[in-house]
Amino acid sequence: MTSVSSEAVSGGSRSGSTVNSGDGGPRPPLAVVPPGERGATRIADRVVAKIAGQAAREALGELPEDAARPHADVVVLARSPLRSSGGTPVGAARVRVHVELDYPTDIGARCGRVRRHVVERVGALVGMEVPEVAVQVERLHPAMTHGVAQGRTR
Repeated sequence: MTSVSSEAVSGGSRSGSTVNSGDGGPRPPLAVVPPGERGATRIADRVVAKIAGQAAREALGELPEDAARPHADVVVLARSPLRSSGGTPVGAARVRVHVELDYPTDIGARCGRVRRHVVERVGALVGMEVPEVAVQVERLHPAMTHGVAQGRTR
């Protein structure tokens, strides 16, 4: 059984703090590794893409029933020079979101809402900076109006 002195666990710097092994012999104190040097978590591109696609769906709300679900392509950049509030470098992602919208609508406002929401949700859930969100409108769906003949929309 191994017992650890409280000074070694809490990072205390008292001399003489040791770790005792079950055989009774003292071992050298535990090394305290600063948080920035402990390692990093890598988030897969496809995970960020799924989060971005879900954020786009949340931002758009109701879509025409024959519209494809929004999806995203993501390029996760190497650790960027950007720094989190703790001073450690954070990852960054470039996102391209593909959407289909109903028409007529304010396309610019809806795309802006998607951009803002993707940046917010990816930042909150993954902790990445999103310096670029490109929203690509794949298709426009004309709004169905009752009593109007179907045909070409001008």
